[in-house]
Amino acid sequence: MADTETTDHRYLQVARTLRKEIVDGVYPVGSHLPTEHQLCERFSVSRYTVREALRRLRDDNLVASRPRAGTMVVPRPSSDSYVQDVVSINDLLAFATGARFAIESTGMVRITNELATRTGLGSGEEWLVVKGFRRIEGAEFPVCRTEYYINRAFAAVGRLLPRHTGPIFPLIEDLFGLSIVGVRQEIAAVLVSTELADQLSVDAGTPALEVHRTYSTSDCEVAQVTINTHPAARFRHSMTMRRVRG
Repeated sequence: MADTETTDHRYLQVARTLRKEIVDGVYPVGSHLPTEHQLCERFSVSRYTVREALRRLRDDNLVASRPRAGTMVVPRPSSDSYVQDVVSINDLLAFATGARFAIESTGMVRITNELATRTGLGSGEEWLVVKGFRRIEGAEFPVCRTEYYINRAFAAVGRLLPRHTGPIFPLIEDLFGLSIVGVRQEIAAVLVSTELADQLSVDAGTPALEVHRTYSTSDCEVAQVTINTHPAARFRHSMTMRRVRG
């Protein structure tokens, strides 16, 4: 069991090292990565470990592999390339792009027990926390209160935020060569607190919907957690369902 866990950990390490080198330009678009044999020697790992690492890079759309041609660094597709039929990550991009995000505060925060319960993150961990409000042009009041919790490994994205008003996860993808491959969403009914009521221009105790999203990478790592609090009258969720016939 321990050997398997060690192997799993090693291929993630190899993938992260190669991913960083690709993003940093050590291996530019159009160039080839070293052969599997060379990578095995460089990292002192098995061919299986190298192949799993390369599979991760393919999942992130950073490389393409062909028999007898090796592994080549390829241009990353735009975010629009992974639209799905029913509910897609691209839908989240469309919403976040249409509502401008105005930052109120940014800083590293240690997750308390109370915050761990609310976000699903580990108590005692440090995350970059960004808070603010989303506004639609011409609207008198904010659409929602937004809280971002960004993995410390990707906290460098914070330096780009003062000049950025759109969604944050595409910045993480571009800066670190990652792909957000899954978003888990939960929607819960809450009451607006007194403090938040003033900021959202509603009465304290007004019904609201809290939309909690957890963004995961191809490495099964949580990159970002987002919590949006919408006064009930300012939120509508639409989803299309299709019958699958066997």
